[in-house]
Amino acid sequence: MAQAAGVIDALRTEMSGPVIGTRDPDYNEARRVWNGAIDRHPAMIARCASSGDVSAAVKFAVANDLEIAVRAGAHSTWGASVADDGLMIDLSQLNGVTVDPTTKRARAGGGALLRDLDAATQAHGLAVPAGIVSHTGVAGLTLGGGMGWLTRKGGLAIDNLESAEVVTADGEIRRASAAENPDLFWAIRGGGGNFGIVTEFEFRLHEVGPLVQFGLLFWGLDDGPEVLRVARDVTANMPPDVNIIIGGLNAPPAPFVPEQYRLQPGYALVVVGLGDADVHEQVLAEIREALPPLWESVSPMPYTGLQQMLDEANAWGLYAYDRATYLPDLSDDAIETIAGDLRRKNSPLSVVLFYRLDGAYSAVADADTAFGGGRSPRYAVFIIAIAPSPELLDAERQWVRALWDDLQPFSFDAGTYVNAMAEFDEDRVRASYGPAKYERLVKIKQKYDPRNVFHRNANIPPA
Repeated sequence: MAQAAGVIDALRTEMSGPVIGTRDPDYNEARRVWNGAIDRHPAMIARCASSGDVSAAVKFAVANDLEIAVRAGAHSTWGASVADDGLMIDLSQLNGVTVDPTTKRARAGGGALLRDLDAATQAHGLAVPAGIVSHTGVAGLTLGGGMGWLTRKGGLAIDNLESAEVVTADGEIRRASAAENPDLFWAIRGGGGNFGIVTEFEFRLHEVGPLVQFGLLFWGLDDGPEVLRVARDVTANMPPDVNIIIGGLNAPPAPFVPEQYRLQPGYALVVVGLGDADVHEQVLAEIREALPPLWESVSPMPYTGLQQMLDEANAWGLYAYDRATYLPDLSDDAIETIAGDLRRKNSPLSVVLFYRLDGAYSAVADADTAFGGGRSPRYAVFIIAIAPSPELLDAERQWVRALWDDLQPFSFDAGTYVNAMAEFDEDRVRASYGPAKYERLVKIKQKYDPRNVFHRNANIPPA
């Protein structure tokens, strides 16, 4: 910290954006991240206004032996965005989004949030397949894969990446695409933040909205095994313009929920139609016939509203911990395990979410990107502890770990989604990528970051 105090002015002379020190009045607000469980104190914060600022900050950190943490949306559960006594490179000012509706392309700054991207693209009836919480950062989400409502229709966020501007560990500003630095382009599509800091993304866009069809159907805990079996049957044959997220959760305290069911634990099927309303209704009718819900809420809504639906439940300052795994199917034994373990969660904010991954997701060859997960049809399972206090988080963390452990006999080789890892170990990272992909990533890491400057991630050490 003393070293940083003596050299902070040197960085200020190299940057057009502000550099915030520990004694500056906005320091405590600037160091905050989404997860309230993270309380770290960087030596300084470089709030970059351009890719040139990012380059200067990287060179400065390397020259002064400061650990680099990169803040885009600051949504990393384990707090990748901030390091004690290090340099936080803050991209939040690089949040511009431009859209070319003719070519169906969008350029998003490395600090843009999903809500920035959605607002700009939806003005033209277009969208990028991405996540489901609008205050998530585009950068972190994309670099690990990026999945959500549009994944079955349009693939992962990385499957729609046309090019990127990347500041590598030597401070050079490079363009990565199929034609320029193709090895780097392959690696950043799933390899996380291991290879540099992305200051701009160029995405291909899909026609979506502005209105989509929304349906939420809810059942109590006792119906859990049957709900999951119905969901298994329905999701196996969904039309391409329909997606369902399965949730083990507490009903929200919202006006559309009957008063007697608010905050009650149970199961929800959230059914979203991206095309013909009649097709959406046919899927809802199939579910109702198989198992009538306790209550439901069905209506059209703006796509941007769908993207913001979970924002409040994932508000800044809550305490969080998560893990994820992939299931090839919802077997009867897996269903019984899930239903039993869901009863043990304590916080009404904690959830288990199941994303069905097939369609456009599975149309991309596994080797085409560095994504840490196979492309065969599957379910991504997100076990997310969210609590209003650190005391309650301790119990929820144990619940997440127990359910994750209990699901491993049914999972794909202990692999997981690197965007949903609250803890990293080298074996788990290796398992997520698989031997061939991991070795290829190691070689690219050696080329672009031989000193492992960017290691606050699901780290891939250089050879």
